Parts: sequence; structure tokens; C-alpha cells
Amino acid sequence: MNDIIDLVIFDCDGVLLDSEIIACAADAEALRNIGHDITTEEVVIRFAGIPDEAIDLIFEKELGRPLPENFRADIKRKVLDKYRTELRPIEGAKALLSTLKTNKCIASSAAPAKLALGFVNADLFELVYPHIFSAHLVARGKPHPDIFEYAAKVMDMPTARCLVVEDSVAGVTAAVAAGMKCIGFTGGAHCQAGDADRLHDAGAFQVIERLELLLDFVV
Repeated sequence: MNDIIDLVIFDCDGVLLDSEIIACAADAEALRNIGHDITTEEVVIRFAGIPDEAIDLIFEKELGRPLPENFRADIKRKVLDKYRTELRPIEGAKALLSTLKTNKCIASSAAPAKLALGFVNADLFELVYPHIFSAHLVARGKPHPDIFEYAAKVMDMPTARCLVVEDSVAGVTAAVAAGMKCIGFTGGAHCQAGDADRLHDAGAFQVIERLELLLDFVV
């Protein structure tokens, strides 16, 4: 890649934090408890990277009825509990964030409190603060480009000089729609056979399995 990159935009869940599997497993369990026969693997493929609010609308349509009261709040509580005991950074995340010279920021579908707790528990907070952007700051979440456009604007970088690192089809789609180059990442515990092809098909120009390989494209 010969293009000049002045800003690397990282997704959070499944790219820097090995958290996507925690969230997707919690969604799948909660859905099975109310009669929706779905596996964690299905949730990963269909909903990874998409904001909770958009996911819940899809769930309600498929169930043909509103979700129970406190459905999402109960899931969030269980996920945050697991963050405190099970959450780990993606292998190589701390080393990469510590050595990367190119400007960097986070652009995630997760809520601000969840992002902060995740980075603190994974001992990464000081390496990403203060440039942590949640989709709660914009009108539309991924796969729309809003959060990436917002991050580039705040960081005062042209979108054409931004490189996004994403693990989900929704995230790659959003990055491409924002006019940014995108590298897919398949090193998280939630990743499955076929993910690299799905990320390529969504518009990632390269897919990597280890974070240190990002240094082949930026410094």
C-alpha cells in the first residue's frame, strides 16, 4: 500500500479487546431463554459490530413481539460482570499501541461506559485515551459510516488518509462507505472459518490474523 496514512482508526471489540465472543454469547443465551433458537456463532456472523439498539429491533422482528422489559439491560449487566473476570486484550494489542507512531483513535459501536471499563480492565486505557469515540455520538451506527467520519473530523484528518482496522462485515462496510482504507482482522476468539473471505468481500483490501502485521502498512 503506497498511500499515505496519517490516522489509524481501531475498532474495539474483537480488534483490541477479545470481547466480541463475550457479548455475542450473552446475546445468544438471552435469546434462547425467550424462545429464539440461535447460536453464538450465528450471532457473531450476523451481528458483530452492529449497535445493540439495531440488533434488538431485528430480534423483535424475528420473534414477532417486543423483547421483555430489561432484556438489553440484563445482557449488559452480565457482559460487564464478565469483563471484570474474563476479559483479555487481543494478543499483541498492548505492544502495538505502545509502539505505533502514526496517530490513532478508537471508533466503536459500544457504549462509552463499556468502552472505558473494557480498556481499563485490559490495561489499555492510557494507551488509547482520550481519543475514544462511541457510536452513541452519531446518528447512525455501523454499517453506516457516521462514526468513522466523526472520528476523522475530530482528529482533523482527511478520510482518504485514514486506515481502519475492523473485525466485522458491518465495520468494514462502514469504513469503505466513509472513503477510508480498511484492513480486516481475524485474530479474535470469536473468529470463524470464512471470516477472511467475508471481510475481503465487504471491502477490506487486506486481512491479518496478528496485530503486529499492521506494522507492514503503517509505522
